[in-house]
Amino acid sequence: MSLTRTIRGLRRKPWAPLSAAWVAAMGILAWQVPQGTDVLPALAVTPALSAATGARRRAVLASGTLALAALGTDLADDSVGMSGPAAGAACAVLAVIAAGMWTAGHRSHLSAELARTREIAAAAQHVLLRPLPRTVGGVEVSGEYLSASHGARIGGDFYEVLATPYGVRALIGDARGHGLPAIGLVAALLGSFREAAHHEQDLAGVVHRLDGAMHRHLSERTPGEDVDDEEFATVQLVQLAEDGALQAVNCGHPPPYRLGPRTAPLALGEPLPPLGLFDPVRTDVTVCRGRLAPGEGLLLYTDGVPDARDRTGRFFPLPDTLAALAATRVRDADVASLLRAEIVLHTGGHRADDMALLVLTTPPALPEPPRAPRLGHPVRNC
Repeated sequence: MSLTRTIRGLRRKPWAPLSAAWVAAMGILAWQVPQGTDVLPALAVTPALSAATGARRRAVLASGTLALAALGTDLADDSVGMSGPAAGAACAVLAVIAAGMWTAGHRSHLSAELARTREIAAAAQHVLLRPLPRTVGGVEVSGEYLSASHGARIGGDFYEVLATPYGVRALIGDARGHGLPAIGLVAALLGSFREAAHHEQDLAGVVHRLDGAMHRHLSERTPGEDVDDEEFATVQLVQLAEDGALQAVNCGHPPPYRLGPRTAPLALGEPLPPLGLFDPVRTDVTVCRGRLAPGEGLLLYTDGVPDARDRTGRFFPLPDTLAALAATRVRDADVASLLRAEIVLHTGGHRADDMALLVLTTPPALPEPPRAPRLGHPVRNC
């Protein structure tokens, strides 16, 4: 146990063995080389090594003190006398200690500021793309997200699932572009959906509200903002009732998949153009209808999933992967996480576009209660 703790301590403090090894190497070199005092100025590197490994000011001071102690030991030897190079070595060590301590302090300040910035960014992303609950209105929910921007949790793709008076309503979409520049439009669409889903009786009304929010967002852009003249977003709206009745509106989005024994794309009619490329007031917003059997799942995804490529340019085989998962009888609630793992493995961790996955699973059928046996009435002979 003590050896394990020692190894962990060395991993947390890499400057300690590195500084000690450097001082020992310079001491051996000074002892082996004739007139080894000329080697002693290299001890000034010791505190610099500590600063380079990210050590704090105390660690830089400790490594510098170690170098000065080694220098003093060599100077105390009769074979080495006080000379100009030795004094210069001591001054160099002190100068590097001062510079290393300033660098370490400045780095600690920047690290603390970066940690606070990350905390604020994580809180903002948490509010924008809230974690999905396990169940919403009796429907089991699971989702996964992969951002194209390194270190970001969100980007141009988005999703939301809400329990409303009209049933469970889900939204998944893809704003033009990816990464951080698309977040403004994503925020406008998600805010509009969270409000409209509770107040609009049909999905066509929700589409009108989303389109209005998008146009307001685009009209409120600052003149100097670098944006394209043509902005749009693909969205898939879904409403799922307790009995499995399904309603959907597709605006330029990839079609969903039915999960379960009959895993296949779910045909829900011809999709509308993406939001921003048509006028919902003048265009008939058709609400397609279908039904999911008890225990069946519905996979919603963005185009970043089938468009994901490996190093050879091969697209991610979504239909084959879903068929393989269905053959192994994977729970629908686990499909999103397994697909995410397969995508990361396929792409090698390199992503050119955001990716979002959302799975809705209807509750299983309740077992029928056992019927009470009928008791026959005795027949009396008159």
